[in-house]
Amino acid sequence: MVCGAMSTPRAVIFDCDGVLVDSEILAIEVEISLLTDCGLVFAPADYNRRFLGLNDAAYHAALQLEAKARTGRPLPEDFLDKARDQRWAACQTRLTAVAGCGAAVQALALPKAVASSSGADFLREKLRLTGLLDTFDPHVYSADLVDRGKPHPDIFLHAARALNVEPTACLAIEDSVNGVASARAAGMTVWGFSGGGHMDEAAAVRLAEAGADHLVGSWDEARRLFAGFS
Repeated sequence: MVCGAMSTPRAVIFDCDGVLVDSEILAIEVEISLLTDCGLVFAPADYNRRFLGLNDAAYHAALQLEAKARTGRPLPEDFLDKARDQRWAACQTRLTAVAGCGAAVQALALPKAVASSSGADFLREKLRLTGLLDTFDPHVYSADLVDRGKPHPDIFLHAARALNVEPTACLAIEDSVNGVASARAAGMTVWGFSGGGHMDEAAAVRLAEAGADHLVGSWDEARRLFAGFS
């Protein structure tokens, strides 16, 4: 599905989780299981809509409010540490690049960067594990570098400055409502990407509703669109 007119950007900025690497489906599995143990049961679709794309600090703050409202008590103090450890263990053994990602990104001749809510060390390791780090290095930017994570625009503005490209001349590729909001707030054109293992038709519709300019269902489709950039 394509929404609106296509224009040629001067740079492309990629989210990582669920766009370049298929980590979101692993993280959601871990996090929903841990939250269920804490008395917070979420349907995956609702969980994705509300929490996908947030950095750890914003995610933890939102969950603490939810826990207090629904159970009358905060999450365990070690919740975030357990979630990080279990996500990392899952990624070490099961993480893959999203199908077709490597070929599509390597075919892109424009300047490119990663702008992610992941912590800096974890972000680079996920890209290394999937063979993508050298494709983007040194332009790999974590929300650790800015004051506010997504849905605020800070990380996308940071990446655009590092590439020396005006934000309005950048294309962002995102899989979450929070990510789409972040890129739009930065003034960028946004493609909503629904090719990750955690995505379904309803999630793609939410990206359009959040303001994505185009919906792209796979990296093969994105590669064909990249070929039109001059």
